[in-house]
Amino acid sequence: LDPGSTGAATVTLPPPVPPESTVAPVGPVVVHVAGAVAQPGVYEMGPDARVHSVIEIAGGASDRADLDGLNLAAAVADGQRIYVPEVGEVDPATVPSGPIPTAAPGDEALGSPVDLNTASADQLETLPGIGPATAAAIVDDRERHGPFAAVDDLERVPGIGPAKLAAIADRVTV
Repeated sequence: LDPGSTGAATVTLPPPVPPESTVAPVGPVVVHVAGAVAQPGVYEMGPDARVHSVIEIAGGASDRADLDGLNLAAAVADGQRIYVPEVGEVDPATVPSGPIPTAAPGDEALGSPVDLNTASADQLETLPGIGPATAAAIVDDRERHGPFAAVDDLERVPGIGPAKLAAIADRVTV
């Protein structure tokens, strides 16, 4: 060592390589702005545009706008739709159109359990942990051995053990 040296070695590191996610898109992005803005429409923005800047370009949010549900700092992507809801409103694009679907057997929201003795394989597949093979095995067992007398009878079906039975017991009936 040099008599005036502290003994520490100097190491030169290469400059950090930025992750690919920090690479900005090239060219403009086209964004559809809808809902509670002054001028809904389609706007062409720079590649680094954010939701708040798109709303500003669309004339700003209306007095009835509920901006709390939006991430105003989020980057926008080409072809994106930004919906600014009014207070208490749900984005209409997220609401299914057409007739209101009826609940399938086993729909917990309505509290209707799946009847093991009448349910189709598709209905049985709505149960947690029941896939196509197990649903088919339940239907096959029912056809071969007759109706289930109790929910616990499901344990005789290949693929259903105590854990799976416990997971679905409160969602089925006989």
